[in-house]
Amino acid sequence: MKKSILLLLLLVFVAVPSTYAQGVRTGPDPSTIRDPDLERDSHHNLEVAKNYFKLKKAYVAALKRCEEIIAGNPNFAKIEEVLLMAGQSSIWLSQNKGKQKPDLYVSFEGGEKRTLTSEQFLEMGKAYLNKLVTEYPNGDFTRQAQEALRALGAAPAAKQ
Repeated sequence: MKKSILLLLLLVFVAVPSTYAQGVRTGPDPSTIRDPDLERDSHHNLEVAKNYFKLKKAYVAALKRCEEIIAGNPNFAKIEEVLLMAGQSSIWLSQNKGKQKPDLYVSFEGGEKRTLTSEQFLEMGKAYLNKLVTEYPNGDFTRQAQEALRALGAAPAAKQ
């Protein structure tokens, strides 16, 4: 009995500190942890944005929903799709496509109401697509972003 207790104590005092010495980390990498409530909210916003984008051709509303996701949850699991939709919505608004007029897109700077010009929408769209290409070079939506940039005569940004 005394030998088994002694063996157990020896095991505890020898084995436990050696695991700490190896630099073992517990838990997942903090940058990959996602808040389930925030993910659920972002997923809902993405579904609503898809509805506006595909069915209603309401590109201002789709862009606003995408911007809400990008600002509130940049680590969203489907951020690539959000960036593509934001880029395409911006580009199509620059071309005055869709059922909503581009001047419905309003931002406030210093309490002042501001709308964007066609050129500003185009630059914003290119920026979203370039972000997708550079940050997710092997992503599911990268090829579509590259094709959209080429169609605009803009070469996709090089990976930094």
